[in-house]
Amino acid sequence: MRFYSVNRRVVAGLALTGFMLAAAGCQSSDNGILNFGFSKKDPTAPPPQDPKVLASQLRAYCPKVTLRDGTAFFNTYAKGTAAKPKKKKADAAADAEAQAAAAAQTGPDGQPVDPNRDPAKIVYQASITDVTRDCTHENGQLTMKIAVAGKVVPGPLFAPGTVTMPIRVAVQHGPDVLYSQLHQYQVQVTDPSAATQFVFTDANVVVPDPTATDYQAYAGYDENTPAAADKSKGNRKKRVAAAATN
Repeated sequence: MRFYSVNRRVVAGLALTGFMLAAAGCQSSDNGILNFGFSKKDPTAPPPQDPKVLASQLRAYCPKVTLRDGTAFFNTYAKGTAAKPKKKKADAAADAEAQAAAAAQTGPDGQPVDPNRDPAKIVYQASITDVTRDCTHENGQLTMKIAVAGKVVPGPLFAPGTVTMPIRVAVQHGPDVLYSQLHQYQVQVTDPSAATQFVFTDANVVVPDPTATDYQAYAGYDENTPAAADKSKGNRKKRVAAAATN
């Protein structure tokens, strides 16, 4: 009887071991059936969150400088023409024909030529060939040093002198303008046979320290600014008004 009892325990133990091995085998080859809804390929699982920008990345961040379309070139044209002798009244018809012919003048591309932007009257043609920047983060501010390199090429009506180029530097955060400054940068040109190289630097670009890498810096020529004569006209009007009241 004792031998029989012992054999029953051995048989029971072997049966339990076999069941556990069988269960383990089933689990290892279930191909995700027994994953209780936590499969790695579950399409209903929430997407991973976007990685946050580290503080070290922000400290190393320096916004890229780009040139907007149409801001890489700047031409200086000859101003005025020599005084012409007065013609007789009988020549009025001829004058009208000459003016009509001038207005109908077209360039090589077949488009009408603007008399104020006639390629034949270019004194200098300036162009920006490269832009770069350097950044410093300190006291909650980002300080940028933006440099613009370019050249001035003599035109058909070249005359030695000084070229004044309107160069604008700006920094934006989305639609918000954080910095914008127009510089009247001057370059002396004396050699009619070669291009004159120049490098302009704005070292005072200061904006709030970014919280993400989404700033955009711009540099280029900006001719769409009010003429200095407008200010003088305004001052002249003020002086006339003041004299009238005295």
